[in-house]
Amino acid sequence: MLRRLTSTSSTWMTVPLRLSMGVFFIGHGAQKVFGSFNGPGWAKWTSMSQAVPFTFMQPPRVWLAAAALSELVGGILILLGLLTRFGAFLIICTMLTAIKLLWPAGFFGPTGIELPVAFLASALALLIGGGGQLSIDRMISGRR
Repeated sequence: MLRRLTSTSSTWMTVPLRLSMGVFFIGHGAQKVFGSFNGPGWAKWTSMSQAVPFTFMQPPRVWLAAAALSELVGGILILLGLLTRFGAFLIICTMLTAIKLLWPAGFFGPTGIELPVAFLASALALLIGGGGQLSIDRMISGRR
């Protein structure tokens, strides 16, 4: 199982993708978990129950906590290239939820779905290709 998670291609294409996505999602996750960068912080973020209108996502506190941790942990894993596919999966789950929440605002606009769709596509590319060059996955899999 670990071998399948860490297998990766020898491409350099994933390096800038990993670095940018990692920084973005570590930042977004840190806003929600630690309150960094003028973010809401853990207590405020997990108490926003009106942000989860789905009846199947109960209790909202648990789902909001999962989203915040998925962004932070997924961003760290992607940045390091460690279990890149798992990190990408965490981001994909969060972006699918964001798209569903923001759908009524349309594609373009201040709260549109264009950015979550772009992040979803980027995470999907990492899910397919793995960490690539300069990743811990590549070192674990034994390739140099």
